[in-house]
Amino acid sequence: MPNTYTQLYIHFVFAVKYRSAMLKPEWDERLRLYITAIVQNHKHKMLAINNMPDHLHMLIGLHPAQSVAELMRIVKGESSEWINKEKLTTYKFSWQEGYGAFSYAKSQIDNVISYIANQQEHHRKTSFLEEYIDMLKKFEIDYNEAYIFKLPE
Repeated sequence: MPNTYTQLYIHFVFAVKYRSAMLKPEWDERLRLYITAIVQNHKHKMLAINNMPDHLHMLIGLHPAQSVAELMRIVKGESSEWINKEKLTTYKFSWQEGYGAFSYAKSQIDNVISYIANQQEHHRKTSFLEEYIDMLKKFEIDYNEAYIFKLPE
C-alpha cells in the first residue's frame, strides 16, 4: 500500500476456555514463540507477549492490511490447533470466545510492555477477571456481564 503510513499499537488479552489453568510453564515459552511467529508471518510486529496459566497478553504493532478480528481468529485458531497437535494438554485445548483489544499511543508503549512483562507479579494481587474488568472500565468500554470470561454455569 504505497503512501499508507500507520502507527497502530494494540494490546490483546484473551483467555483459555472457561479460564482453565491449562497453559503450563513447561511449554508456555514455546507457545509464546509460536504465537509470535504467527503474528510476524502476517506482517505485524510483536512488541511484548506473556501469559498466565489461564490467559495471554500481547502487544503488537498492527499492519493495516489485516483486521484485528482476522488476526485474532488466526492466532487463536492456529495456536489451539498447535497445542492439540503437540498434545501439550490432557484435554482438548481451546481459547475462550472473544478477546480484548486496546489501542495505545506510542508514548504509552514502554509502560504497556512493562505491564505485560510483569504479569506474574501483577497477578499475585489481582485476579484475571478483576484485571480484565478494570481494563474495560479504564477504556470506557460498555460490556455485558454475561459475556465476561466466566466459568460455565
